[in-house]
Formats: sequence, C-alpha cells, structure tokens
Amino acid sequence: MNSRAKIKQVFDEMGKIVVGHERLTNRLLIGLFTGGHVLLEGVPGLAKTLTINTLAKILDLNFHRIQFTPDLLPADLIGTMIYNRKLDDFEVRKGPIFANIILADEINRAPAKVQSALLEAMQEKQVTIGDESYILDKPFLVLATQNPVEQEGTFPLPEAQVDRFMLKVFMGYLSKEQELEVMQKMSNMDFNYKPKVILTKEDISNIRQEINKITISETLERYIIELIFATRKPGDYGLRDEARYVQFGASPRATINLNLAAKVLAYLDERDYVLPEDIKEIAPDVLNHRIMLNYEAEADGITTMQVIDTILRRVAIGR
Repeated sequence: MNSRAKIKQVFDEMGKIVVGHERLTNRLLIGLFTGGHVLLEGVPGLAKTLTINTLAKILDLNFHRIQFTPDLLPADLIGTMIYNRKLDDFEVRKGPIFANIILADEINRAPAKVQSALLEAMQEKQVTIGDESYILDKPFLVLATQNPVEQEGTFPLPEAQVDRFMLKVFMGYLSKEQELEVMQKMSNMDFNYKPKVILTKEDISNIRQEINKITISETLERYIIELIFATRKPGDYGLRDEARYVQFGASPRATINLNLAAKVLAYLDERDYVLPEDIKEIAPDVLNHRIMLNYEAEADGITTMQVIDTILRRVAIGR
C-alpha cells in the first residue's frame, strides 16, 4: 500500500470514532509530517482529547498523555535525579516527555514554570536533567489542548511558547446532524472500537521525503513573504484600520511554517505543487496565534481572524 492510500485509511479510521473533525485530522497530519507542534483550542466537550488519542493509536509511535494541572511541577514533565541506595549515586528518572507524541491536555491549566519546561523540548528536541542533555526520539510532536483563557482556572501561555506551535486550530460546535450521529454512537455503551495501526516511523519518514519534493514557485514564495510583512506593517499595504489595531506581527517562524504547511496541503490533495489556495487555506491556522492586537482592537471588538481575513483579501499575488 502506497503512502497516499495509507493516509486515506487514516481518515477512514478516524471517522469511525471521531465525527465531524476531518479538518482537525488534516491539521494534525500537517503537524506530524512536518514535525510542527499543534495547539487545539475550544471549550470542554468538543472531542479534542479523543481526536488526539485516536490518532495516536493509529500511529505505531510511543505516546504519552499528560494532564496539566495547577500543581504540576517541571520534574513531573521532564524527569529528575533520584538517589539510588544500591549504587550510592544519583541516577536519572526520565519523565513522560520522553515519547514520540505528547498530548499536553489542558496545557493552559499549568503555571508558567511548567510551560517554560516545555520550551527546550519543543524547540531543541532535547531535555536537560541535571548537567546532562538528552536527545528526544524522532519524531517528537507536542499536541496540546487548551480551554479559552476566559474559562475559570486557566493561565495564558507565554508568547515565546505559543510561537513554537506551528498551528493553532480553533474547534467549534458540530452541526445538528453531526451531533446526532455522536449521540447515537456514544449512547451505545458497548461501543469500544479499537482503530488499526496504519502508519509507522518508516512510513512517516517516507512521507516527509515525498513532501520535500513538492514544488512551490518563486511567485508564491514571495506571496508568503508579503503576507507575513503585511501582519507587521499593515499601513505599508494600505490597511489603515489594521495598522491601528496590530501591536506585533507574525514572527519569521510563521514564514517557514506557512511554506511547509502549504506543501503538506498540496501533498494531501495529491498534487506535487503548491497552489495559492493552499496558502490561503492554512494561513489563518499559522498566523492567528502570532499576531498580537492592542487594547484599541479589543475595545472595538476586532479579532485576529478578522485582521487575517482582510490581509488575505487585500494582499495580491505578485505584488
């Protein structure tokens, strides 16, 4: 079975358990195939954890789920040094961060010290315990869920950490028909379907090599640059209202991630080249957590999604 047939089978297996989240599965695969971390945001009960758990079972990878709580300590995440009486010496006890896929469940319920402990692992793919640094196994991917910050008992994530997430995906409510299907499926107390393992480390490595062969024209590369710069200096692009509202634009990581994510979209659509539609489709997920608006925007009820939508409409290709 070739790689694209296996990917189609992944979507089929996901659909047997998770209803109405094909777009979310698409975004999780983008993260998996590029090594980019993904942050999911939505109110409780939208199947964020179920979706990630199901995907982890479909992958032949080491998986750990970490429930983030206000009393979680950095050592609970990365590990610590413990004294071994028999050896009369200290030894390393590795934490749950040593896995291929980490589900950081309700990541914004843990305090800043724990959030900071993730930074080295997410960016450098290594963890330091005591005086030693330990390389994490490949692939290494953090899939985090987050409740909106206005929910009680949550902490906003540090900007440096948020920027290390390749994508931030907002999850909304299902349609009436989809929710009816969920109710009918989950009301069956005997429902206990176990998804098949489909993708291995070797499959993921092969898919990444195939994605590297996806081509993107210089015109579209420059289009990506223009989009990113429009988030930083909207006034230079005739976006006067947006210039009033944007405090900080997207970082250089956004440029790299938008390029990579567009290539994966093309690959998943069984093309070997990127179209402008690929860039426009994935841009909101790449940019929404990297644009910081000021208090004037908040007062006027302006959101980052509205700013991104305007930029995508007003910045022309081949400008």
